[in-house]
Amino acid sequence: MLRDQYEVDKFFIEIAQRVTEMDAILMRIDGILQDIELFQQVKGDMSRRYAKTTKTGRSSTPVEVIVRMLAVKHLYNLSYEQTEAQVRDSLVLRQFCRVYFEQVPDDTTLMRWANQLQPATLAAFNERLAQLAQQLRVTHGRKLRTDGTVVETNVAYPSDSKLLADGVRVLGRTLKGIRTALGDRAHETATFFRNRTHTARQVARTIQQAARRRSKAGIAEMQQSYQRLVSIAQATVAQVKHVLERFQSENAQPIQRGCQTLLTFLPRVEQVIEQTVRRVFDHESVPASEKIVSLFEPHTCIIRRQKAGKETEFGRKVWLNEVEGGIVTHWSILDGNPSDETQWQPALDRHRHLFGKPPHQASGDRGLYSSTNEAYAQRQGVQRIILPKPGYKPDARRQHEAQPWFRRARRFHVGVEGRISVLKRKHGLNRCRNHGEKGFHRWVGWGVIANNLTQIGRKLASRPC
Repeated sequence: MLRDQYEVDKFFIEIAQRVTEMDAILMRIDGILQDIELFQQVKGDMSRRYAKTTKTGRSSTPVEVIVRMLAVKHLYNLSYEQTEAQVRDSLVLRQFCRVYFEQVPDDTTLMRWANQLQPATLAAFNERLAQLAQQLRVTHGRKLRTDGTVVETNVAYPSDSKLLADGVRVLGRTLKGIRTALGDRAHETATFFRNRTHTARQVARTIQQAARRRSKAGIAEMQQSYQRLVSIAQATVAQVKHVLERFQSENAQPIQRGCQTLLTFLPRVEQVIEQTVRRVFDHESVPASEKIVSLFEPHTCIIRRQKAGKETEFGRKVWLNEVEGGIVTHWSILDGNPSDETQWQPALDRHRHLFGKPPHQASGDRGLYSSTNEAYAQRQGVQRIILPKPGYKPDARRQHEAQPWFRRARRFHVGVEGRISVLKRKHGLNRCRNHGEKGFHRWVGWGVIANNLTQIGRKLASRPC
């Protein structure tokens, strides 16, 4: 049965206060997380874990403990295991997380509850934080700066040979599991369960070695090896289709789980085979939108931004709206690598929805400039529009951008790069460690929330008592 919180342990609080003192910023964050609306938003998702979560069953880890432990995890960029250990060993964090003398939930429990939170809930949670920041006068929503970055998914550098070998490996081990579950009956169809993982790995290694030579002989050997690797993958795909046709209707749970895994990975492996044939044998330049770069994180996109030292990134493009006070009011996870220019109008619309009025000043990089975007901001009532024009500028435009207020606003806008750097270095937005698209949304959402909690806590702690 879902519990809201543990009963307050005054004896524990007295001991904690005598032994140690909570950090000023953490103390303010503690007060912010007492907001009942934040609590109710998270409780709604957790109450839907099972049909009767709120009515029956043993008592769960309290919602308040889960929310606060997840906040600690992302405030300090910890793993689930590290979060459990830190809270267990610290009187301050036990008090902050409202665990008191109770047993700290282990990392797997915390992970299961964290996966219950939906992306929309985290977005609403962050909106509520922005409202609290406005009420506490941390921000007034007068200045908006917007920019994008790339959050990488947790994938190795992709190559067709590696993807094919991974596909054969995943399908092969799943077939092996189904064969074990079938027992003696598997002998009747032994050819369906042949595992070609070792051969595929050897051929993929041969391709990598041949690619390094860059000679005509190396290229010819690479073509032959690719032909063999594609044939191995196609043979494994054929086996999978035979197994699904024969055993998908079985009722045994291990067989059903195996068939579900095959159904998940089969189309991905077929897509890898198709893109390999097009690129290697048909010498076709396959568009990035038609490629798959990971079997395990298929939502990963290929993003080329021509950044120094990292021209191509594998992950998702994330667009951020930040207001004065360092509060990130909204994030958007984009599909592919759309033009920055298309993000200006949605950013203004979301700001107006949250604060009920347009910003006095709105700024973006050169990539967002267009006469349409400037006109839209004017119609929305933005007084100072900071969109530097790229390329050739007429005299009138140069004079406009040379005005003192425009130059001051440009200097203010540069701060969004610092905010992105903090999100990446301190709150884990350099690389997503969660799995799946929903996991990616949760990772970005908690990173932004942790930043906002820190900014609000720091601002409140800096005020005189």
